[in-house]
This record gives sequence, C-alpha cells and structure tokens, in this order.
Amino acid sequence: MTQAERQPLLGLSSTPVFPDEVPDPEAAARPATNNPKTLTWTSAYILVISRVIGSGIFATPGSIVKSAGSVGLSLLIWGVGTVLAACGLAVSLEYGCMLPRSGGDKVYLEYTYPRPRFLASTLIAVQAVLLGFTASNCIVFAKYTFFAFNVEPTELQHKVLALGLITAVTIMHGFFLRTGIWVQNVLGWLKIFLVGAISLTGIWVILVRPPSETDASFGAEPGSVFSSWDSLWEDSNWSWNLLSTSLFKIIYSYAGLSNLNNVMNEVRDPVRTLKTVCPAALLTAGALYFLANISYFLVVPIEEIKNSGELVAALLFERLFGNQIGRTLLPLAIAISAAGNVMVVTFALARVNQEIARQGFLPWSKVLSSSRPFGAPLGGLIVHYIPSVLVIALPPQGDVYNFILDVEGYPGQFFSLAVTLGLLLLRYKEPDLPRPFKAWLPAVWLRVLISLVLLASPFFPPEGGKGDVGFFYATYAIVGTGVIVFGVLYWYVWTVLLPRWGGYHLEEEKAVTEDGATHTKLVRVHEF
Repeated sequence: MTQAERQPLLGLSSTPVFPDEVPDPEAAARPATNNPKTLTWTSAYILVISRVIGSGIFATPGSIVKSAGSVGLSLLIWGVGTVLAACGLAVSLEYGCMLPRSGGDKVYLEYTYPRPRFLASTLIAVQAVLLGFTASNCIVFAKYTFFAFNVEPTELQHKVLALGLITAVTIMHGFFLRTGIWVQNVLGWLKIFLVGAISLTGIWVILVRPPSETDASFGAEPGSVFSSWDSLWEDSNWSWNLLSTSLFKIIYSYAGLSNLNNVMNEVRDPVRTLKTVCPAALLTAGALYFLANISYFLVVPIEEIKNSGELVAALLFERLFGNQIGRTLLPLAIAISAAGNVMVVTFALARVNQEIARQGFLPWSKVLSSSRPFGAPLGGLIVHYIPSVLVIALPPQGDVYNFILDVEGYPGQFFSLAVTLGLLLLRYKEPDLPRPFKAWLPAVWLRVLISLVLLASPFFPPEGGKGDVGFFYATYAIVGTGVIVFGVLYWYVWTVLLPRWGGYHLEEEKAVTEDGATHTKLVRVHEF
C-alpha cells in the first residue's frame, strides 16, 4: 500500500498537524476562512463540562437505582462507570494529541483503517445521520419545565416544547455563532453550580439541619439506607443485562469528555488545551456525580427514587425547600442547564457533520460543508436537526428516554472497540509516530474488555425477561446493531456493487469553498 493510500480521506499526515505551525503553500491562493480559533481554555473547559454534565445526573439515577435495586450497587456501578470513562478518555487524549483536527472518532478511524476503502467513513456518516441527535436532553428540558410550573402536559405539549428548544438552539448556532458560545458558557457555569448545590444539600441536611415536620410528612428518615452495611446492599439485583444498561447510562453521562476532539480546529493551542481541559473536566464531573448521588440517597427514600423516572433531582429540591423554591425555581434551573447541554452537543456534532459533508458522504456536499454566510456550519446543523426532530416527534412517551440512551450506547461500543484496538494497532505499525500523550496500556486493554462485555450483555436475559423499558429487553441492541449492519450494506452497495455493475470506481476530487473550507466530492471514474 502506498503512502498516499495510507492517508485518511481527510488528508491527515502521519505526524501531528498543528494548523498554526505547518506551512501551507496553497494558503495564498485561498480566500480567508471564516473559522477562526475562537475557543480559549475556559471556553474549551465549558464546552466539555457542559456536555458531560447534561441530563444524566439529573435524570438517570432513578432508572439506575431501579435496575440495581440497592444503594450500594448503584454507587458501585457509578464508580465502575467513572473508571471506564477515564480509560476512554486516555484513548481519546492519545488520538487527539496525535491527530489534532476536528472530527473526533471519524478522523481516528479513517487514519487507522484506510482499508476497506470508505468503510470507516461510511459507518461514521451513517451513525452521525441516524443516531446524531440531542433528543434526550430536549425531553428532560420539557419535563423539568412543566414540573416547575406544576403543569400536567399532554404528549403533544411535551413534544412541542422539546422541539422548540432544538429549533431555537439550531438557529442560534447557525446565525449567531459568538452569541451562542457566550450563552453556552454562561449556562455551563450555571450547571456546575447546580450540581455542586445538589452535592452539598444532602450533607447539609444530615449534619446541620435537624429533622422537621417536612421530613415526617414525606414518611422517610433521611439517610436510613446508610444505617448498616446490609441495608446498603439490600435488594441488590446482579442481573448483568440490567447492570449493562445502567453502565450505558453512566457512560452516556461522561460521553462529553471527548467533545473537544470534535472541534480541535477551533481551539487555541489545541494539544496543550486538550491535555489539561479533559482531565480537569473528568475530575470535576466525577466528584460532583458521586456527591450528588449521596445527596439523593440521604434525602429521598429509595422507593421514591426508583419511581421518580427522570425527576429525581426535582424530588430532592422539593423535599428540602418546599413547593415554592424546591418545586419551581430549582427545577426550572435544571431545565435551563439541560438546554445548555443541548447547545454544546449541537455545537460539536454540527462540526462532525460538516467534516462528513466535506468528504463527500452527504448529498450537496459543497453547500453542507460551507461555513457561509455566518462563519458557522449551518449545513451540519441542519443534518443534526432532522434526526433530533424525528426522535422527539415520532416515538410515544414513557420509556423513550431510557431507550434513547440505550440505543445510543450500544452501537457506540462498536466504535469504541474499533478506536481502542486501532490505537494498539498504530503503536505496533507506527511506533515512531509522535505522541504528545500516551495512554496507560492497562487502561487501553480494560476498555477493550468492557466494550466486549457490554456488546455481549443483551445475550444474558434479565430475570423475568424485563429490562429497563416496558418492551423487549434487547430492542436497543437490535436497533443499534441494525444501524451498523445498514452502514455496512450501504457501503458495499455504494462502493463495491454499483461500481462493479457500472464499470467505474470512486475517486476523491478536492475543492475549496468560498470561505476557504476544503471539501471532497466523490466522483465516478469510468474504466475503458
């Protein structure tokens, strides 16, 4: 295989590319770009921490406790999930420092697996289009907003509010780029404050505030589950199927740790920033998540947590501060922080979609890859907007939140496994490749092992055949695997079968848009 064939479709070199340091002989011939490096260290930290601290810590503990059955097992699952997140972060840091450009896993898979040609790119493109949505946080935003105003919404009202949020965020990031970054920074700090408040309130209740009539009216003694070691583990459910879906939810809660990898072209001093921002975000989120869970268990009876759905944080505040502040102001603040998460996810995934369009895997690639006229990836935003709207509007309410998290998590393990094995492959095939950061080898192998275990988990039915949703327990695995299979079939038909029948092969034809962005148009070259 020639060196040219070895390169990924995005044109990466075999050494780290620092856009500010590498000479570009064609720069003078190109128009000025509208994509300046706008992300400072603080903005990058907020971009990561706002993505990490989304709806997860506010909405998933109830479902996790319901699956685990006990406080002790729930906390153990959160601890294991945090370790797995650290292992995944180590892999992302090595790749991101080695190949520092926007695109994240798309860039890494293309570089590592250039053969079969176009396969990695096609799978990433299919996942981005079919599963690249932010519906879960839009749903949490709607639920907490209606809870704050003491409204029992109809299914239509719930969907309309969630759709209104994703629409407003898309417009802001598409037409008012700097304003959108400023707003998501503000909401990011609000989110950190909220989780910190949750983390400290439970401890305050136990250590400072004496029991009151409010506690008695709720019918439970705060912190009773911590009275003995046996009560901590009482009713534990060790079904691997249920534990695996809980791990998917915790992994989802840490998914934003690699958010900065998606927008490296817009980060100032990208390698140094990546190496410091992401570990700082992991430490922040891990500490806050642990304290927040302790607070839930200290204040809210475990049976109420199990039946809380996505509203466990609202129950915490209502018990502590009553109906006025606890039921209205603080849940409304949680709704706003969920909106902030939608903003940062949309910001990052739109740029992944833009990279896919530049490569030519989407129709109208020249239009969708451009940052005109507002210096923002409007085309990538539209590609992100469409599946988000469909996922919010089409499924019925009920178990949709848990199902969304599971169906996002399962195919994600295929890509996690491929990326992690690819890192080991590159260390063997290209040991001299500069690596400003190198992941600890046991952490890399642990991530491989856990990915394999999570992929196998649907083959271990839960007791009674009932998972964390009301329908078939392995539906998420069927849908997730179906997305991967569809991607492989699409790749085979598009790049192998049709060219064979038509007597042509696909080649990349590179061009530059008016705003200086490079895009690749896939063209048919007929064989005579």
